[in-house]
Amino acid sequence: MVKSAESLEEFYRHKFSGLSQNLARHAGQFNVFRIEDRIQSNTVSASYIRRDFFKIMLYSGTNNFHYGDRTISVEGSTLLFFNPRVPYTYDSLEPETTGCFCVFKEDFFQESFRINLSELPLFSVGFYPVFKLSDQQHAEIGAIFEKVIAAFEKDYIYKFELIKSYVSELIYLALQLRPASEILGHIDAGSRITSAFMELLERQFPIESASQRFTLRSPKAIADKLSVHVNYLNRAIKKTTGRTTTDHIFERLAAEAKALLKYTDWSIGEISYALGFEDQAHFNNFFKKQTNTNPSSIRKV
Repeated sequence: MVKSAESLEEFYRHKFSGLSQNLARHAGQFNVFRIEDRIQSNTVSASYIRRDFFKIMLYSGTNNFHYGDRTISVEGSTLLFFNPRVPYTYDSLEPETTGCFCVFKEDFFQESFRINLSELPLFSVGFYPVFKLSDQQHAEIGAIFEKVIAAFEKDYIYKFELIKSYVSELIYLALQLRPASEILGHIDAGSRITSAFMELLERQFPIESASQRFTLRSPKAIADKLSVHVNYLNRAIKKTTGRTTTDHIFERLAAEAKALLKYTDWSIGEISYALGFEDQAHFNNFFKKQTNTNPSSIRKV
C-alpha cells in the first residue's frame, strides 16, 4: 500500500543508520550525502511514498525514477528535484553510480526566500523536475555540492547560513536551465485563477488510504471552492491552457488511478471508490476511455 509521508527524521534513521557521525548532531532540517556512500552502506530505498522534505539530487549514471505516475529514464549527468507532495522512488543503484543529494525542510529556508519553496517551479507538482546537464553544467553544480559538503562537515557557527546560500545558488542555477517563458508564465488574472485551480486539484493527491475519497471531481465543485463562477473558471482555463477544466480533472484522475494500480495492493473496487466513482463499472469505463486500456492491464505490468 502507499504509505503516509516519510519524515526527514525517519529518512535519516532508516536509510542512513551509521552512515555518518554527523547524523546524530544534525538530524534536523538539513543534511547532505554522497550517493557512493549510500551504495557502500547498501541503504537503497524502494518505497513509493511521499516524504515530508525536499530533495535536490546531482546524479551520474543510468536509472529509472518513478515520479508521480511517470517513469523518467535518466542517463549521464542529471539534476533532479523532488517535493513533499509527489511520491517517488527509483530503481536499484548501479555500483558505478556517483553524485550527491541534499534533503531539507521548507523551514530551513523560511528566512532566506521571500516566497514558499512550493511556489517555485522546480518544486511544483506539474513541473518536469529533471535536467540533463552538459559537462560544464555538471562541473559547476558538482562544485557547489562540494562546497555544501565541506561546509556541513565544519564546526562553524554560521555554517548553515553558508549552506543556505549554496543551496539557493543550486536552485537559481536550475531555474536558468528552462526558458523564462516556461517558468514565469503569464501574470494575468486568467493565469492566476488557472494556477489556483491546478494547485487546488493537486492538493487532493496522492490518495493514501482506501478510505480517503476524491470529491472535487467537477468544475463546479472546484469553482465553488475558489469562490468564482464556474463559467469564469472554464473560460480562464481554456484560454490559458487550450484545454477544458474537465480535461485537466480527468487527466489527473487517470494519472492517480495508474499510480494506485501500479503501487498499491488495493483492489480495483477500492481504487474506484477512493477516486470517487459510484461503482467499479463506471471506473472501468472512465479508465478505458482515458487510457485506451483496462485497469487490470495496468496492474499486470
